[in-house]
Amino acid sequence: MTAQNDDVNTIQDNEEGLAEQPEASVEEAQSDDPVETLESELQAAQIEATEARQDMLRMQADMDNLRKRLIREHEKTRLRTLERFMGDLLPVRDSLERGLEAASDPAATVEALTEGKQLIMKMLNKAMGDHGLKTIDPAGETFDPEKHEALTMMTSDQHDENTVIDVIEKGYQLHDRLIRPAKVVVSRKP
Repeated sequence: MTAQNDDVNTIQDNEEGLAEQPEASVEEAQSDDPVETLESELQAAQIEATEARQDMLRMQADMDNLRKRLIREHEKTRLRTLERFMGDLLPVRDSLERGLEAASDPAATVEALTEGKQLIMKMLNKAMGDHGLKTIDPAGETFDPEKHEALTMMTSDQHDENTVIDVIEKGYQLHDRLIRPAKVVVSRKP
């Protein structure tokens, strides 16, 4: 009987072992679920990161193309403006050439040459004015350090203090931007 008891005990032990194995498999399966979940979350995050990187690279390429296009358009605009300005100056140049030819003629008079220069000056002023250039001629005005450059100060009883007495060189302003300040002599009290 002891042999039978031993066999029964062995069978019972095996059954208990078999019963424990499925529980262990369930525990292993349950412990695999968080790992699988984490792996799937990692894959999803990697896919999202790859898509975000591709979007960022596309956006960067778009911005680079936009920058290049704006530079090309800016250059074209600058050249068209310069071309228009040069086209307006060509008649002035032609008049200067004709004036030089007239000056070499022995029959030319001072009055005719002076009149020619005045007409050329008028043409030049018109061409520059059409492009937004304004002359700064501040004689008699109050000194403005933003638009005038004081070359010297002179004592004067006839003028208020800080008044422009004389303009050595006129200044020029293109639209709202100062190109060259007027060089002036400013009054001061004795």
